[in-house]
Amino acid sequence: MSVARTWAVALTGLAGEIVEIEADVTTHTPEFRIIGLADKTLGEASRRVVNACENAELELPARRITVNLSPAGLPKHGSAFDLGIAVAALATGEVIRPEAISGTVHLGELGLDGRLRPIAGVLPAVRSAAQRGFRRVVVPAANRAEAELVPGIEVTAAVSLSEVARGHGAEVDVPEQEPVLRAARPAPRSEPGDLLDVVGQEEAVDTLTVAAAGGHHLLLTGPPGAGKTMLASRLPGILPPLDDEAALEVAALRSLSGEAVEHLVRHPPFEAPHHSATLAALVGGGSRSSKPGVISRASRGVLMIDEAGEVRAGVLDALRQPLEHGRIDIHRAAFTASYPARFQLVLATNPCPCGEFGVRGGECVCSPNAVRTYQRRLSGPLLDRIDIALKMNRVTHASGQGSVSSEHARERVVAARDRAARRLRGTPWRRNAEVPGAWLRREGPRIPRESTAAIDAALSRGAITLRAYDRILRLAWTLADLAGRDRPTANDLGRALFLKAGAER
Repeated sequence: MSVARTWAVALTGLAGEIVEIEADVTTHTPEFRIIGLADKTLGEASRRVVNACENAELELPARRITVNLSPAGLPKHGSAFDLGIAVAALATGEVIRPEAISGTVHLGELGLDGRLRPIAGVLPAVRSAAQRGFRRVVVPAANRAEAELVPGIEVTAAVSLSEVARGHGAEVDVPEQEPVLRAARPAPRSEPGDLLDVVGQEEAVDTLTVAAAGGHHLLLTGPPGAGKTMLASRLPGILPPLDDEAALEVAALRSLSGEAVEHLVRHPPFEAPHHSATLAALVGGGSRSSKPGVISRASRGVLMIDEAGEVRAGVLDALRQPLEHGRIDIHRAAFTASYPARFQLVLATNPCPCGEFGVRGGECVCSPNAVRTYQRRLSGPLLDRIDIALKMNRVTHASGQGSVSSEHARERVVAARDRAARRLRGTPWRRNAEVPGAWLRREGPRIPRESTAAIDAALSRGAITLRAYDRILRLAWTLADLAGRDRPTANDLGRALFLKAGAER
């Protein structure tokens, strides 16, 4: 009997590697062996396959079955290979036709009763298969909606192994079985509130609009009750809706995290981890396999870290690479995974441990040393990557509502981003925050020297770094885009310098 072949997908981060599943039989003592750098979970697939085939009344050859997962040097983990291993093994005994499975990707975990159990990561796996030219995939019934989000590939969803086998030509009865469903879905994310709820903070609302228009990172400093958290939570509501590519990426990251994905969500994600979150929770990872962390789940949206002064310095400093490169690379002995991390960062912090330092009408009980130590929790290199720093005070009146709605702010943001995208046509960038400083200073549209005089002087006397200088230029372009101007004016540069100066140490 010739070798039977089918396909599966090994996920490393958001990227998927196509794995060829080869099955062969030899006239030796009956045994079921899996080779090809499989982890413990995958190594146990032989028992799941044998029992599932027997309970589905599908006969495996009574000889030695060897299943090879190729490329052999690629680490493979998890139970998603069960279905592919089972159909390849059955094809060696001609229970199903080998040619029927040779061009199909099979994904799914097998229960001992032969039913298919849902798995995490179906969306990125099917997406990788489609990108490699495959046009048909078989998945568990509970993963149907998720797999069908990928265009250009035929999805077959099955309840059991016997149903899959009959679809490949096996003569087998398919019993009536209830499909294995996912665990209870998490509560849907609440919609972001409206900016009209933000009262008495007109400057903060305007600054938030600037941050949204250019994709700039933001630091909010102020006492408890000033509205930092409320303001930051409204940022996703004024960002443009996600396009198809971004929505698929967000859904794929949710799928890898084990969430149920049934449709594409168009509003940008919002993640707000507790200040006690560990480094692993923030960046993701694992010892044998990898899962995305909070910063990756916030990709294409907003990452808010409240009480930033309470977060351990090493945890916050882990944000520096993703802020600079838009991705997070996780290196382990057995694998290297890369996840997108194109988030907009909002840090919120009190001015001191008690929160009353420098607050009008407040009484700070912290020692001067405690205040200095607290304010230095945010390192210089991290603050250098923050575009806007805003100091907020408590609201002194509570009448009426805010003057700007989220809908109106979003219209301004979309118009400003469209203006920037037209200016940046022909480059890899679409938002001002993404543009390299060297391009702005040398190749991009030039700003008259008299307009940049203030920031040139600040740079020459060492008041700002060159990285801060570049961020001020980006901010100035955003201010010009919001105002509908072709180039930033001296006033735009001055305001950009003011917005950035609060993050300088």
